[in-house]
Amino acid sequence: MWSDLWAALALMLVFEGIMPFISPAKWRDGLQTLMQLPNQHLRWYGLFSMLAGVVLLYWAR
Repeated sequence: MWSDLWAALALMLVFEGIMPFISPAKWRDGLQTLMQLPNQHLRWYGLFSMLAGVVLLYWAR
């Protein structure tokens, strides 16, 4: 179980690093756009992201 958790964390870091590696300027612009969103919108995006992750994990397992 722990090896799966570490593998998932490593894969998340790989995916998180793709955009700043490929296009740092667009990544920075996207972060600036996110900084201007109200907290409530960020919470909804976070909830959607977590739910999508749970669905994908259920589908993959």
